Amino acid sequence: MAAKDDMRASIKLTTVADLFSTEESRADEKREKVLDIPLSEISDFPGHPFKVKADEAMLEMADSVKQYGVLVPGLVRPKADGGYEMVAGHRRKKASELAGRETMPCIVRELDDDQATIIMVDSNLQRENIAPSEKAFAYKMKLEAMKRQAGRPSKENSTQVGQDLRGKYSVEILADQAGESRNQIQRYIRLTELTPFILEMVDDKRIAFNPAVELSYLAEEEQKALYETMQSEDCTPSLAQAQRMKKLSQDGRLNVDVIFSILTEEKPNQKEKMTIRRERIDRFFPRDFTEKQKEDLIVQLLESWYKKRQREQER
Repeated sequence: MAAKDDMRASIKLTTVADLFSTEESRADEKREKVLDIPLSEISDFPGHPFKVKADEAMLEMADSVKQYGVLVPGLVRPKADGGYEMVAGHRRKKASELAGRETMPCIVRELDDDQATIIMVDSNLQRENIAPSEKAFAYKMKLEAMKRQAGRPSKENSTQVGQDLRGKYSVEILADQAGESRNQIQRYIRLTELTPFILEMVDDKRIAFNPAVELSYLAEEEQKALYETMQSEDCTPSLAQAQRMKKLSQDGRLNVDVIFSILTEEKPNQKEKMTIRRERIDRFFPRDFTEKQKEDLIVQLLESWYKKRQREQER
């Protein structure tokens, strides 16, 4: 009798739900669904390299969200301690907040850190007007994630760190995906070595990309001295000057005085150069005037003034 009871207990009975459910319905249960998630439960992706600004484009997006809602769901992953972490959709989340919304439609997906990082970077690199600093940190984060994936033993990939089954290194794969050369990817990543103040000048186009790459080789204290000198003297280094500072830094001969001497020397393209602030002259021109039309008119007026002055001196 006891043996029969043990046998009955070991038999797993099929539930009514299992009995009448179809393979299609069971697959549907596993399929990802869009859920309305409270914004308060969604945290930003750690180290998110893309800036979410309340600029004009963001305000336009907020107006659209206010009228029509978020049309494309964000992508989040569940956090171990509760709530969700945004993977793709930081701008939509910000627009929802500005629009006064309390929830946002999102797809919930189980992702490990490297998978989430790659998706986060790829979803943002499609945007226009990406700042150099955003690209720099995004490339760095994605490359590190790709290297970890390449070095993780698995059926799909069991080769050395940084290289996949096709024999291509992660940086080459990233370059192909981004439409950049391998060298350019590495040059962008160099920008992450710049101090925040100098990197901001690169984003603001006050320092060109090529000189910025050279300056990234300067030590932190040297970069601080360079920034202070640029601020006090209202100037920035040319590519040749940046290359000289890099070489002097590597030789251990770069200091505040040398930086000052290099920055304050006259550059070839600065000889006999005069700058007029736009706000001083723009009010005199029609709004549809091009820069070339403004320049031509200024020269025409100066020529007229010069001829008039010459006639007066001849009297």
